[in-house]
Amino acid sequence: MNSNRAFIQPPHLSNEKSLKTLVENRTVYSLNHCELNLFETYESSTLVPLKFNDLVVTSMLRGKKVMHLFDDPSFVYLPGETVVIPSNVEMKIDFPEASKNNPTQCLALAIDQKKITDTLQFLNEHYPKEGNDQFWQLNYQNYFFYNNAALATTITKLIKECMSTSITKDVLADLTLQELLIRIIQTQTVKAIEDGLFIDPKNPITDVVAFIRLNLKENFNMKHLSEKACMSTTSFYRFFKKELGMSPIEFVINEKMRCAKQLLQNPTIQINEVCHMSGFEDCNYFIRLFKKHEGITPKQYQLLCVN
Repeated sequence: MNSNRAFIQPPHLSNEKSLKTLVENRTVYSLNHCELNLFETYESSTLVPLKFNDLVVTSMLRGKKVMHLFDDPSFVYLPGETVVIPSNVEMKIDFPEASKNNPTQCLALAIDQKKITDTLQFLNEHYPKEGNDQFWQLNYQNYFFYNNAALATTITKLIKECMSTSITKDVLADLTLQELLIRIIQTQTVKAIEDGLFIDPKNPITDVVAFIRLNLKENFNMKHLSEKACMSTTSFYRFFKKELGMSPIEFVINEKMRCAKQLLQNPTIQINEVCHMSGFEDCNYFIRLFKKHEGITPKQYQLLCVN
């Protein structure tokens, strides 16, 4: 269970009279360097194949799918989630609950490979990462993740640009595509850290994350964390924000929240115990912050875990 997803603002569904098919009805918006495909499904179906010639960023907007991808186990795909799929990889999709009253809607943004290569080259030349052998690059193994607020906002903006009738839409879409690629790489890095798969000893993030996790009850400050990374406070803040798309203190709060959610899966533990064990000093502040992050109180979350 994870309610901490950011949702993309979905476009309106197609008019019923304009539907060509009830399974993966497709509306296409073509631009210079990308193609936005909006798919809608109105009836239950299984193993529907889909493949693109370019890398494709897909995000669920409404309803529920089950994805079969690579040789990995199938997984449920819901709004607030994104999947990045390399070119010429076939996915097969189930629609177990789709109906006229409960349609699925999903976007698939196919991005020109040259645009991706040029963007990554630009980032590596003008905004290089710290240390040798550190580059901006997409991680094709880390293909499924929850949307954070920045990623959801960028995708929403890109949908609007693609659907626009403005003569400047290609220029604005190109800029937003650059932002999207940055957000995806940052989100992939955060997920790799959460999954324990980010273990590059050359990257200062590795030691800082390990230090934060071992000392969640400490009162962190920027000076202390930047010393762990052997950087000035200003350089460390910029570096951290560039790598993960969030500030060090935002990351600390996220780690404390993640710890709290793990503890709450134990039905016998008290909320005030969870508060202190996950590094919060004030229980009222913890409850307010938890509700802001998760949409429910810690007690409600605990009861949902038990049930």
